[in-house]
Amino acid sequence: MGTLDGRIAIVTGAGRGIGREHALLLAAEGAKVVVNDLGGANDGSGSDAGPAQEVADEIVAAGGEAAANTDDVSSWSGAQNLVQQAIDTFGGLDILVNNAGILRDAFIPNLEESQWDAVLAVVLKGTAAPLHHAAAYWKAQSKAGKTVQASVVNTASASGTFMPNAGQANYGAAKAGVAALTLVAADELDRYGVRANVIAPIARTRLTLATPGMGAIFADEVADGEFDAFAPSNISPLVARLAAADCPLTGKFFAVQGGVIQEMAGWHEVSMIESEGPWEIADLAERLG
Repeated sequence: MGTLDGRIAIVTGAGRGIGREHALLLAAEGAKVVVNDLGGANDGSGSDAGPAQEVADEIVAAGGEAAANTDDVSSWSGAQNLVQQAIDTFGGLDILVNNAGILRDAFIPNLEESQWDAVLAVVLKGTAAPLHHAAAYWKAQSKAGKTVQASVVNTASASGTFMPNAGQANYGAAKAGVAALTLVAADELDRYGVRANVIAPIARTRLTLATPGMGAIFADEVADGEFDAFAPSNISPLVARLAAADCPLTGKFFAVQGGVIQEMAGWHEVSMIESEGPWEIADLAERLG
């Protein structure tokens, strides 16, 4: 018996890296999985049906149930098609794991509009669009009197949250938006039986290996039999737990890497000044710096 027996899942960006590991583990735990991946390059260009199909085939070969999907989740209609495929193929939807992402790094003075738009589209809109259509489905199910025990797991990043990374203004802004979106979703969707959590994974993937200054860290080889702290598979057990029907957690932000999981908190008060009347600029200069 798996912890996800009978549950139906979508994993976006599941053709490679962390998303692939999510799809494989969810299936191994008994979930029926729609494996979504456009199959593009690191920067989002191009497409290839191969990665999504290969992961789906691997799941089926292992005795699980899976279907491949190559819709573009940055498109409202593509995300709708993805959600509808899960419903049509497996009879419903219980788990949405938003993992798709791309990189188009540049320092702010050199950042081109196309670089900004592409990353925000895939990372932020590509999370919001599947979430919207999944939420609409769950709301309708709840309104019809059906019991909903759904889970959303979104993917943020240290970049843009607790560890801003120079050269990633677009990616960091998008990932910070994903974190904020998740907290709003947790607040809104609880009434329909939906939980929403967000993770910030650190692992060896195509994107991290391509990040300036990071490649050398993640490329270190690990001897056979030793624990590989940067293996993408280290991230997926947390996702599987958050996806379980009996998991009570919602509105949480977890940083996860290797053998470490940290619960993170967002903006919070670190100091305060007060005035009994209108603020004076000179007073602010003296008290704030």
